[in-house]
Amino acid sequence: MSTLLNNTTNSIWHAFNALSNNGIVMKSKLKVLTANIGTLLDLYGVEKGLEHYRSTSSLNFHHYKYYLLKEVFSSLPDSLSLQALREYESKIDEVCWLICKKTYLRRDNALLSDSCVYQLFRVFCLLGDLVPDPKCQDGYQVVMHTWEAGLISSQLVTSLACEWDEADYEALVHNMSGLRLSTLLTLLESKYLTNIDRAVIEEAVTGLSHTFVDDVIKKGCLQKKGYLLPTMREYWFILQPTQLAYYKNQEEREQCGVVLLDPHCWVDSTHQRILLHTRERCFEFSAYDHRSRLQWLSALQLAISQSGGSVSYQRQQALRRKAQREVESEERRRRSSLIQDMGAQLQAEKMARVAAELQFREVKIEKEKQLEQLEALLEEETQAKKDEEIVRNLQARVLREEWEKREELERLQEEQRLLLEQEREKRIEFEMRQREKEAQLQEAERRLRELEEERQKLDQELHRAQDKISITEKCMSELQSTIVKSPNPQARVRRTMSFMPSTRDKPPRS
Repeated sequence: MSTLLNNTTNSIWHAFNALSNNGIVMKSKLKVLTANIGTLLDLYGVEKGLEHYRSTSSLNFHHYKYYLLKEVFSSLPDSLSLQALREYESKIDEVCWLICKKTYLRRDNALLSDSCVYQLFRVFCLLGDLVPDPKCQDGYQVVMHTWEAGLISSQLVTSLACEWDEADYEALVHNMSGLRLSTLLTLLESKYLTNIDRAVIEEAVTGLSHTFVDDVIKKGCLQKKGYLLPTMREYWFILQPTQLAYYKNQEEREQCGVVLLDPHCWVDSTHQRILLHTRERCFEFSAYDHRSRLQWLSALQLAISQSGGSVSYQRQQALRRKAQREVESEERRRRSSLIQDMGAQLQAEKMARVAAELQFREVKIEKEKQLEQLEALLEEETQAKKDEEIVRNLQARVLREEWEKREELERLQEEQRLLLEQEREKRIEFEMRQREKEAQLQEAERRLRELEEERQKLDQELHRAQDKISITEKCMSELQSTIVKSPNPQARVRRTMSFMPSTRDKPPRS
């Protein structure tokens, strides 16, 4: 994969340079370096092809880089995430540093610790440029442009609560086109890091490494709303293009969670809160003031916009600065060429004045016309600046109106939320009344069923009583007929009475 090779070319050159002799390295040494790089990439045996690559026993850096591109990095997937690229770069930088660190750790009056030098090495490899070495044919060197070195030095100095002197730095590097790593370390230790505590220096260098190498866009305290318990709790947040990690405190030792970012995420604000929408859910944060909230909104939008690419944010910024410097350099060359052309033209005009007065007058008239054109162009430029200032004022007014509309929208949203809550409370009250009515209806139906069952029981008892009465009447009629026919009426009456039902079986009167 060419992207990963391009990102690690500078660190690989440092390892190559530590092994080289006049710009070339023996293949036997390169096999070890290649095997280590292949192991980091989960590729094994990639160093074996060096034996058959070219018919020489040594290689220069150009040939070695071509071999890495074709035989090692081409085995990786065409596209890797920023997180995967960052991990691979870290591993390769570490291996290359183990090879070349002796060159940079042996310094007189060293103020930077070994870990600080390694972090500056990674920053240097990120911002440096691989350029041809004028002292060695077919050789290269990694140098950092003086503007980039000034950026690194100024950030380091200001993080140490010191004042940065831009004019003094420009005077130091006036005749330099770029700085090598050893030169940069010497400059920092001899000029800007004297009489400063080593622990403070290490903290400042670590912050610098986090910004450039780890692509830390912003750090700071925010309050985060919990997922299970909707309470706001303070955390220390670290924002990168691919994730938003939060810790218990600024020491960054105990990580509490990570919010993964991708191009599908989006962020907005409402009710003085920051809402981060991801594929999983919506995260709610709160800043301590309006300015901090705007800064976090801008930083989150920047991180989301950078989360889908394959080039880190700081690397993009470095490429943009490099392109700007190239444009400025081209403009300076063009101006220099224009000045030379104008000098030749003036010399020709002087010779023309000596040759003929008429031609001199014509040239003078032409120059006057050119001067008028230049004045007209200057007036146009002045007018353009005035127009630009007017446009900026209009933009500022539009921005203020936009903020006022945003606040009005937030107020309307709050009113809508209150109306929805009132409607929800009314609906809950109506549902409670409806449940009470249903309970009363069920109770009435149950009571009606009980009365129905009681009525059926009374009907059954009434039927049994009627049956007993009919039986009694029948027995009485038989008794009367027996009494009439019997010669001994008393005995018949006694026999008949023994068959009559007992009065105790009579049903109760209703």
